[in-house]
Amino acid sequence: MSDTTQQNKDFRGVSRRRFIAGTSSILGAMTLAGHAAAAAEQVVTAAGPIASGAHVPVLVIGTGYGGSVAALRLAQAGVDVQMIEMGMAWDTPGSDGKIFANTTSPDYRSYWLRTRTKQPLSNFLGFPIDKDVPLYTGILDAEEMGGIIVYQGRGVGGGSLVNGGMAVTPKRENFGAILPSVDADEMYGTYYPRANAGLGVGTVDPTWFESADCYQYARVGRKQAQRSGFPFVFVPDVYDWDYMEQEAAGTVPKSALAGEILYGNNYGKKSLQKTYLAQAAATGKVTISPLHKVTSVSPAAAGGYTVVIDQLNTTGGTTATKTVTADRVFFAAGSVGTSKLLVKLKATGALPSLNSEIGQGWGDNGNVMCGRANHLWDPTGALQASIPCGGIDNWTAGGAFAEVAPLPTGIETYASFYLSITKNPNRAQFSWNATTNSVDLNWQTAWKQPAIDMAKSIFDKINAKEGTIYRTDLFGTYKIWGDHLTYHPLGGAVLNKATDNYGRLQGYSGLYVIDGSLIPGNTSVNPFVTITALAERNIETIIATDL
Repeated sequence: MSDTTQQNKDFRGVSRRRFIAGTSSILGAMTLAGHAAAAAEQVVTAAGPIASGAHVPVLVIGTGYGGSVAALRLAQAGVDVQMIEMGMAWDTPGSDGKIFANTTSPDYRSYWLRTRTKQPLSNFLGFPIDKDVPLYTGILDAEEMGGIIVYQGRGVGGGSLVNGGMAVTPKRENFGAILPSVDADEMYGTYYPRANAGLGVGTVDPTWFESADCYQYARVGRKQAQRSGFPFVFVPDVYDWDYMEQEAAGTVPKSALAGEILYGNNYGKKSLQKTYLAQAAATGKVTISPLHKVTSVSPAAAGGYTVVIDQLNTTGGTTATKTVTADRVFFAAGSVGTSKLLVKLKATGALPSLNSEIGQGWGDNGNVMCGRANHLWDPTGALQASIPCGGIDNWTAGGAFAEVAPLPTGIETYASFYLSITKNPNRAQFSWNATTNSVDLNWQTAWKQPAIDMAKSIFDKINAKEGTIYRTDLFGTYKIWGDHLTYHPLGGAVLNKATDNYGRLQGYSGLYVIDGSLIPGNTSVNPFVTITALAERNIETIIATDL
C-alpha cells in the first residue's frame, strides 16, 4: 500500500471524538509567549515548494484566516496538508534589517506588483503623497475593480499581515443578519471563544490607556463621542499589549509606536504566522508553497482534482507551471481571490456544475473613511499607536460602527480619523468577461452613499456639538469621504447558497470554501474573528462527517 493511499484511509477514518480531543489539547496549550512572540517569528515552508506531479490528500488555496484554521485542524487530525500562497513567505529581512517596511516610508516591499503606491489616504495637507516604487510582489494589494479599491494582504498569513488587528466579535443581536443559516448558540458558545483563543485576542489595559501618550488620539475620540451621546467601547485586538507597554517605556524595538501597520508589523502583532500557522507548522504535517498561484481546478479522471499552479518570481512572472492532484481542495484565497477563481472555473468549463450563486452577494462591509479637524485645544498627539483600541457604536440607531483610527504621521495634526463599518445593503456580483479573459466586479462608487449617510449619523452630530468641520485634504482635493475603498471584502460564494451550510461547494464532492467569501457582504464589525469562528465551525463538521 502506498503512503498516499494510507494517508487517504487515515483521512477518511478521522473520528469526531479524535478531532475534538485534538482541538481541546491545542487550545489548552495555546498560551502565547508574551515577549518572545514580539520577535518576527515566521512559518517555515518545510520541504520546499510543491513539485509538479505531486498527489496530496488536501490542498488549501490561501494562507489567511480560513485556510489557516483548516490547515491546523486537519493536521491535528493526522492529515497531510499542502498550502498554496500567491504572496511571499515574509521571512527574510530587507537591507534595513526588518521584514516589513514602515508605513511612512513605503518601498519595494509595500505593494503587490505596482510601480506607484496606492495609499488609502492619497493626500495630506493638500499635497499628494503617493510615490513611485519598484515592481515587486509586496505585501499589500490595492486591487482596483468595479469602482472600488480592495485592499488585501499578500503573503503567508494573508490579511493578518496588514490589518490593524481589531478582533471584534459581533453583538449577539446582530448575528442573525450576518449568517442567518448558522446556529448562534453554537457560534457564541463554542466557535467564537475557540477563534478568540486561537488568535490570541486581548484588550488594552484601561489604566495604562488613560495615561499613554500614544492613545491621546483615542481619548479625544472617546471624549467627543460621549459628549454627543454615543457610547465609546474598547475593542479587543491581536496585538501583544505587554509589548506595546514596553515600546512606550523604550525597552524594546518599536513597532506599533513606530507607526507600523499598513505594510506589516515587525514585532508586536500576533499575525497568523505567530498563531494558527505556527501551530500548524509544529505538527509537521503542513507544507506551504509561497509565490504559487492556482489557475485551475478540475475533476481528475482517477478521482480527486487536478490543480494547475503557476510558480511566480518577485516581479510577477511565471517561472514554472505545475500540475498536481489533490483528493480534496479548500478554497481560502479570500473573498476576492476565491470568488474570481470560482467564477472563472465555472465559466470556462473546468467546474461547470457550480451553481448560479457563484460570484453573488459581494459587499464591502460598509467601509467608509473620514477625518475631522479639531480645535487647537484638542490635540490628538504626534505619537500615535498604529493599533486602534476603541470605537463608537451607533449601529442600532444609525447603522454605523466607527473605529477611532490612528493617523501616525509623526507630527501633531489636530485631526481625528475614523474607519466606519456601516449597514450598507448594496451587493455586487463577479462575472466572467470573455473578451478580456478576466473576472469583473459590478460595484459602483455611488453605492457607497448609504454608508456615507450612516457614518454622518455619528460625525455630523459630533461636528455640531464640538463646532468642528470635516477634513477635506485626505482623499483628494476638497473631498470629505473615503468612499473609494474597502479593507473588508466579503461574499461571492455565500454560505448555504453557493455552498451548503458548511462550505461544501454545490455540485462537487471534495471541494470546499472556508474563507470570507462565505459571508454575505457585512459583519457589523471588523470581520476576521467571524471568518475564523465560521471556519472553526465548518472544518469540525467536515472532518467529522466527510473524512
